[in-house]
Amino acid sequence: MAMVTHTRRNTPSQPGKKTFVHRTRAYWARNGPFWIMAAPGLLLIFIFAYAPLPGIAIAFKNYRFNLGIWGSEWTGFTNFGYLFATKLTGRVLFNTLFMNALFIITGTTAGLILALLMNEVHHTVRARFYQSAMFFPSFISAVIISYFVLALLTTDTGMVNHLLVQAGQQPVPWYSSPEYWPVILVLINLWKSAGFGSILYLAGMVGINPEYYEAAKLDGASKLNQVLYITLPLISPVIVIMTLLAIGRIFYADFGLFYVVTRNTPQLYPSTDVIDTFVYRSLKQLGDVGMAAAAGFAQSIIGFVLVLLTNMIVRRIDPDKALF
Repeated sequence: MAMVTHTRRNTPSQPGKKTFVHRTRAYWARNGPFWIMAAPGLLLIFIFAYAPLPGIAIAFKNYRFNLGIWGSEWTGFTNFGYLFATKLTGRVLFNTLFMNALFIITGTTAGLILALLMNEVHHTVRARFYQSAMFFPSFISAVIISYFVLALLTTDTGMVNHLLVQAGQQPVPWYSSPEYWPVILVLINLWKSAGFGSILYLAGMVGINPEYYEAAKLDGASKLNQVLYITLPLISPVIVIMTLLAIGRIFYADFGLFYVVTRNTPQLYPSTDVIDTFVYRSLKQLGDVGMAAAAGFAQSIIGFVLVLLTNMIVRRIDPDKALF
């Protein structure tokens, strides 16, 4: 009589679950340290950028402290009307756009020039010293800068007027002459931020393959030709991205620069009064939190739309250089 034997099949139990577990473990083994390093930054972004988003409702309410955000009366777009109803709106908008446009143009140009110069410094210690010296002004507060400017431009004892008198010129009342302050603010902004921008452009230049420059030298290309036909084209994506990000904040102004450095001098308002300082003074006078929230919300929406439009134009010209 033949004996029949049955072989038992070892079928894996829940193969999908095991595969998922293995994939998860492998992912965290590979990327876990990076997530741990990014956690503090992500937490700060969540706390300061996403958690306050429900407060946008204040822009559409007649906010009262005793009623809270959700208990205050809805007013629709009434708060937005204040920003555009005053007779000073045209001046404030022009100053904000004009000064930010100057900052973008001069900051980009100065940052590129400094980065090109730094790229030619091959001595390690000297390069680190130069980079630190240019980056240091970014950490100086507007309050300290305001005292530097005051020491330079005070009518009676300022260093600039002292030099003008020695040169046989009349002293200039800087803090009552608004026509000079666009140039003064541009110079201050360059001194404070050009070093930071140059570091970003320099990082892009360091990543360029040196063989491109060696081949250009063999072909007899001058240093200027190397910059124009190798360096600038290869870091143009970085330039475009930085410009797009700056355009996104073109309706914002450096409050410390326009309020603290100018010492909130009324005589300078024709050239230094921007949206942020105007809203701040209005908030102090009227105490209308809803109006201030509406102004900030409008700035964000306009900046977002400008980034989309600018990126669309860049993508039509060269899709590889677009931000998204």
